[in-house]
Amino acid sequence: MFADRAKIFIKSGKGGDGHCSFRRELYVPNGGPDGGDGGKGGDLIFEVDEGLNTLVDFRHKRKFAAGDGEQGGKRRCHGKNGDDVILRVPEGTVIKESKTGKVIADMSGSNRRQVVLKGGRGGLGNQHFATATMQVPKYAQPGKPAMELEVNLELKVIADVGLIGFPNVGKSTLLSRVTNADPKIANYHFTTLNPNLGVVDLEGAKGFVMADIPGLIEGASEGVGLGHEFLRHIERTKMMIHVVDAAGTEGRDPVDDIYKINAELEAYNPEIAGRPQVIAANKTDLIFEGDENPVDRLTAEFEPKGIRVFPISGVSGQGIQELLYYVSEQLQSMDTKPVVFEQEYFPEEELIYEDLPYTVEKEKDMYVVEGPKIEKMLGYTNLDSEKGFAFFQKFLKDAGILNELEKAGIQEGDTVKMYGLQFNYYK
Repeated sequence: MFADRAKIFIKSGKGGDGHCSFRRELYVPNGGPDGGDGGKGGDLIFEVDEGLNTLVDFRHKRKFAAGDGEQGGKRRCHGKNGDDVILRVPEGTVIKESKTGKVIADMSGSNRRQVVLKGGRGGLGNQHFATATMQVPKYAQPGKPAMELEVNLELKVIADVGLIGFPNVGKSTLLSRVTNADPKIANYHFTTLNPNLGVVDLEGAKGFVMADIPGLIEGASEGVGLGHEFLRHIERTKMMIHVVDAAGTEGRDPVDDIYKINAELEAYNPEIAGRPQVIAANKTDLIFEGDENPVDRLTAEFEPKGIRVFPISGVSGQGIQELLYYVSEQLQSMDTKPVVFEQEYFPEEELIYEDLPYTVEKEKDMYVVEGPKIEKMLGYTNLDSEKGFAFFQKFLKDAGILNELEKAGIQEGDTVKMYGLQFNYYK
């Protein structure tokens, strides 16, 4: 069976504890503190691997943990950093927090590598805590804890165009004729058990990626048949080719088929159901002369609604070129920006938004914000990245720190200091 979903447990590494020690050398009286810093915990990283197309690697192994940082040592020796763990996934994999279903990362487009769980920062050795009044500090900072999470991985096929329709209407045959894909083709239901992708090359026009989505049936949106197993794969498509058995070789009415599948799309996701569609009236070579032409019925029913109908034959190739050039033309007029699922869940929030104290005070010409809550935020947030800085701004607002600064009298352009970080305040 095609592995397009997995549920796994992931954990970053704990930061190593800082060391507490003092110089004890001959001829060096009253040696000062020399405890080294702990090593940083390893990160849990997801990375796109172009050679993968399923999530089968996560079927048997479901727990992944990065290495812990080592404790600092004497003589200011820094502990070794924990080893990172890199999980390689196919392009199009969406990582979601298992309880809420919120998106943590979408491994597609330009996002080829993302640190999902950041390792804990190593604790400071007692060498950092010596002052004029505290020359023998007997305290070293513990390392920051690890982060752990249960996540769902979902592979959502990346294609410009999706082929949808009932089983056995000829989607695989059409895909094999117009692309380099080699799907299994047979005359029985659910021949296709996993999405097949192929590239359509057109002379004088821009090509596109087409995906054969396994056949849908009534109730698919509720999980009947293959249901949600494959409906997720049309979420990225910009346009759909609705393949229908115009000849009614299995006794179904083609007009009724279109309405039933569209009803399943609407029930699953109304936004997807509203995307552009074109009807490929397949198996026209099997329509008997003298009978009422079902293509005329399809055209009269759907073209007034803005849905073009193309009579084709997947076996003979009749009408396929006209269909493909029309689809290519429609794609060029659409927004070419790929469908990417935005991040909704930030693992750092679970640690940072705990009920921890902080203080906001004015000192000379700046405002100083300190406390365990701030220290924890800075320990887990990468402020050098765009996403990390956006999260930092969100944290200041949601935690009420901006309100506290305003109550303290801060004005635009004033300096705010948070441990080693300084920035200017602007609304």
